[in-house]
Amino acid sequence: MDQAAHHTAEPGSLLLRDQLCFALYAASRAVIVRYRPLLDELGLTYPQYLVMLVLWEQDSVSVRELGLALQLESSTLSPLLKRLEAAGLVRRERRADDERSVAVHLTRAGADLREKAGAVRAAIGEAVALTPEQDAMAKDLLRLLTRNVTST
Repeated sequence: MDQAAHHTAEPGSLLLRDQLCFALYAASRAVIVRYRPLLDELGLTYPQYLVMLVLWEQDSVSVRELGLALQLESSTLSPLLKRLEAAGLVRRERRADDERSVAVHLTRAGADLREKAGAVRAAIGEAVALTPEQDAMAKDLLRLLTRNVTST
């Protein structure tokens, strides 16, 4: 293992290798780049894939609920939904009980895409190469980091 892996950051260090933000950035880019060819086969971008994950979990979600789940503003979410709708994967409709609220539903094609997406999860799991315990720990730490940063 290289020395950087065992390096302990000095308080106040401005070395790139000591920056948590860079470690997160590099890991995020690497994972998203790994997703790209897999999602290309599904005709999805990474943000569109995240939208589909929410809808595969629970069909008929309001745009507001979708934004909360994905931590995205509606101004970012709206173009994603328009492209998914144009691709025939989702449909948007105003809720009868609240005209101000728009519900997003999977179409048959969107629901059918879920089966093909299973291969994406398997390939990413193989590429990440973490044990189930490491995977759970990484997610727990990242969720804690997100909570801590957003609560300040």
